Amino acid sequence: MTRLRDLAELVRAPAALTVPGDSLAGAASAGWPAGVRSAALPLASTCLYWAGMALNDWADRDVDAVERPERPIPSGRVPARTALATAGGLTAAGLAVAGLAGGRRSLALACVLAAAVWSYDLAPKQGPLSVATMASTRGLDVLLGASAGGWPALQRAAAPAALVALHTAGVTALSRGEVHGGSVSVARGTVATTSVVAVASALRALTTGPSAGRGVAWRLVSLALTGWYAAGVVGAQLAAARTPDAATVRRATGAGIRGLVPLQSAALAAAGSPGLALGLAASAPVGAFAMKRVSAT
Repeated sequence: MTRLRDLAELVRAPAALTVPGDSLAGAASAGWPAGVRSAALPLASTCLYWAGMALNDWADRDVDAVERPERPIPSGRVPARTALATAGGLTAAGLAVAGLAGGRRSLALACVLAAAVWSYDLAPKQGPLSVATMASTRGLDVLLGASAGGWPALQRAAAPAALVALHTAGVTALSRGEVHGGSVSVARGTVATTSVVAVASALRALTTGPSAGRGVAWRLVSLALTGWYAAGVVGAQLAAARTPDAATVRRATGAGIRGLVPLQSAALAAAGSPGLALGLAASAPVGAFAMKRVSAT
């Protein structure tokens, strides 16, 4: 009988704590076009994220039987049909919540996001196209927060979406070495990518929003969160660049996943929501603890 813990491991439940900041950052950057209903969009994002994790394990079940036999499906703890049904049900739930929260525009963008998630999971995982597809899912997730406002709102959310997507591309490329080890060149490229994202985030902190009054506080909070992001992610990636064995790459990948939270928080602060940014950032230690119990990768 499948236990709740097995399903939590299947969908990488704790990693979902890195998801709500996507749509919140997009919504804040666009001026909260869905109003109070923006609060429901992180739930839609989480459902689609969990759907992707379940579908990923269903699609990779034969490979996992050789490389990671301890995972829920090859170990027999979760039947393959249950994983597929979970992916389908969570996808439907995510689309429904997006439609209710943001209307037809949000539903349309959520459909594009769901298509990107399913495309990534069902296609070969190697090569630059796979990395780009994964990166697009997180970028689209940021845009989901702005989608209710139409094209003008999406344009305002484009910058944080691009930063989150670029960060995700680097982490995804590095993660290919989690089982057999990676390469020095890929790890160095990931360090460079993270550095570009950090510099761009700092520049947004300095140039976004009002130049006086509370805007100074917004900038300082955003800069501090950007520094936290860079310090937490680059160090682990530099270690992988020095010694790209599987264990070190896994640690760097985990640091990259957790680094999404301070990056999203920096975007929230730059958009004028420093209180929400700090609240989101406060969830990072909880997520880090939970990911020690249930793997995020």
